Amino acid sequence: MALPRSGPIRSEAARLAILDAAVALFAERGYDHLTIEGIARRAGVGKQTIYRWWPSKGDVLAEAILEGRLLGPQREIPDTGDPRADLAAWLIEIFTLRASADGEGLLRSLVAASAGSAETGRRLRSEILAAPLMDCLSRAMGDAGGPRLAAAADALLGAVILRALSREHFDSADMLALVDVVVGPPPALS
Repeated sequence: MALPRSGPIRSEAARLAILDAAVALFAERGYDHLTIEGIARRAGVGKQTIYRWWPSKGDVLAEAILEGRLLGPQREIPDTGDPRADLAAWLIEIFTLRASADGEGLLRSLVAASAGSAETGRRLRSEILAAPLMDCLSRAMGDAGGPRLAAAADALLGAVILRALSREHFDSADMLALVDVVVGPPPALS
């Protein structure tokens, strides 16, 4: 005879309702006005349900990003045939998002979620460094993979995080310079 299960059972419907509620409230009110209480109310669950699965609102948003429910287009790198320009355009889009009030709060939440949970940090890094960025860097560098490519991805994302946390101004020339430093200068015209 099977013993009765003790403890909560994670409901997929509740999990999805929580993620949807967090994304909707983030869009309506921004990060600073997003609360676990508000998410719970909108999702129709108790606060304890959210805290059982996620330690903070930043972790809820991180999962929403990982599942493509938040930041969908901003995670995609354009493919125009010029990988250097594509990387710069992607960086400009990321920094434009960061410059918005909601973008700054979102970045803070991702840093906090990553600092608070090694697993969340690994998942965010893996998702962000997944195929689109690695593929674009590979085309820009002429490198099929390996430690040099991984180091370039880390350097690029590290620069993004550092500039975003310091709230520095940027322009397209800055982004092109960053791409040049990370992937090397453009080939000379012959």
